[in-house]
Amino acid sequence: MVTFGIESLLVSKLYFRHSAMNAGKSTNLLQAAYNYEERGQRVIIAKPSIDTKSDRVLSRLGVSAEVNWHVTPEVDVRELLRQETSKVDCILIDEAQFLSPEQVDQFFYIAVQEDIPVLAYGIRSDFATKSFPGSMRLLEIAHSLEEMKTICRCGRKALFNGRKIDGEFVKEGSQVAIDGQQAEYESLCGNCYIKFLGWS
Repeated sequence: MVTFGIESLLVSKLYFRHSAMNAGKSTNLLQAAYNYEERGQRVIIAKPSIDTKSDRVLSRLGVSAEVNWHVTPEVDVRELLRQETSKVDCILIDEAQFLSPEQVDQFFYIAVQEDIPVLAYGIRSDFATKSFPGSMRLLEIAHSLEEMKTICRCGRKALFNGRKIDGEFVKEGSQVAIDGQQAEYESLCGNCYIKFLGWS
C-alpha cells in the first residue's frame, strides 16, 4: 500500500489517487483524514450517493468513518461547500469514479478558487476496461495523478477489475454494479484478464 505524508496533503490541488480494486484506497483516505484531524483541521468526507454499500467509508482493515456529503448526481458540490458553517481544510472523496464530469469540474474549482485540497480516490475503468465518466475527467484535469498499486492472484501488478456473478467472471452488464450487492470483483493483471475474460 502506498502511504503519503501530511506534507503532500497541504497543497490546494485536485488529486486523483487511482488503482484497481482492493489496493487500499479507502484505508488511505481514512489515514489522510486522521492526519488532518490530528492537527485540529476539519475534513469533509464525500461519497457519490450511487454507492449504496454503507453510509460510511469502510476499509477492509475494519476502520471506518462517517460520510459528510452524500453527493447525488444533480447536486453542485460548490453549493454543499457554501452550506458549511465552519472552515473546511480538506475534502476527501471515496468512489470518485461515480462523480459526474461536471462535479469533477466543481471540485477542481473548489481546489483552485477556495484554496482547499481535494483528494479523490477511485478506479479508472470498469469491468469491461471502459473509463468511468468521473475518472476520465479526473485524468484530464487533476493536478496530481497518483497510482496506488495492488497485485493480481498470479503476483503481477493488477490493472483491471474482473466482475464476478455467482463466482463466475462475466463480460456483459451495466457499468455500475455495487461490490458486495449485485456483484463481486477481483483485481487482475493483463495476462489474467485475457485468460479469464478474453479481450474485446
